[in-house]
Amino acid sequence: MATVGRHVPVPSRSPSWLAVTVSRLALGALTLGFLAASLSALRVPMRVQLLVYLVGMVGLNLPHGGYEHLANLRRRANRFRLWYVAGYLLALFGFVGLFALAPVAGLALALVVACAKGGGGDLHVLAATTGTGHLRSRPQRLLAAAARGGAVMAVPLVAFPATFRTFSAIMVGLFEPGALAAASVPFETTRLVVADGYGALVAAHLGLGFVRRDGSGSWWADAAETLLLVCYFAVVPVVVAVGLYFPLWYSLRQVARELTVEPKTTGPDLLAAETAGGVALRAWGVLVAGALSVGVVAAVVWWLVPNPLGNAPLLYGAVAFWSVFISIVALPHVVVGAVLDRGRGIWHVP
Repeated sequence: MATVGRHVPVPSRSPSWLAVTVSRLALGALTLGFLAASLSALRVPMRVQLLVYLVGMVGLNLPHGGYEHLANLRRRANRFRLWYVAGYLLALFGFVGLFALAPVAGLALALVVACAKGGGGDLHVLAATTGTGHLRSRPQRLLAAAARGGAVMAVPLVAFPATFRTFSAIMVGLFEPGALAAASVPFETTRLVVADGYGALVAAHLGLGFVRRDGSGSWWADAAETLLLVCYFAVVPVVVAVGLYFPLWYSLRQVARELTVEPKTTGPDLLAAETAGGVALRAWGVLVAGALSVGVVAAVVWWLVPNPLGNAPLLYGAVAFWSVFISIVALPHVVVGAVLDRGRGIWHVP
């Protein structure tokens, strides 16, 4: 992960401030709403939860993922674009191969990728908006990314073990039914280890940040958001929590980051045209090409997976398949789009 700059917090009432505020309010409202429902013994039917996940991850979050790559590649050299796409496809189908050969290991990597995307993206948002003056070293920034990103998977595993295990088994079952049970994964032991380890990680992140706070208020914002994420994933059912986290938190906050930074111009503009109509037409063509590419890749993955629905009911299987597919897509999204692209990357903060 490249070193992230320390930016002055954005002015209040600015568009980026509004995006960050809405992301906080959205997760806060969901947390309070589901907490109230739980205390009232109200339960959201699993069918509704599954539909919410699919709408959030397919309809709302996926387009933003494509936009991140478009914004990153828009003004890059053509040679770089070719290497970028080639690296993306290589990583993507390499991940499919891992799932095929060792589905339990593939699942473990998928969980790590989800945490890395959430934590890595969030760290750059902090740098561009509320500031990172309390994060004074690379190890401390990595600790912050792990604490914030870890909430995405570590907290639901502890708070909703039955649901987490059910969908983990279905995801592995797409490639090898029964493989998770056959691997004899000590789930309860894993749950306790994750709970203790993640709790210690959060405490270390917040404690060290407090000691190194610089008076800018960046630690208070980081601490409040980290604890909000922990509460959100501990209270909101995991299927809904993950399905809405990426569009309502990750994507919205990346918009805030983009509104505060100036992109580097190092190559021809993909959308360059002599008229506004020409720019719009080029943008439409690029987005359609991207959508078709995603559809083709999804179809290929569907064809390669032995049991695309994991022998589960339709909605359960659809959520499991999309979770695997989005993890497969997210690996190069993070590795190629951010970690290896040190010149700019999808989370660019100068």
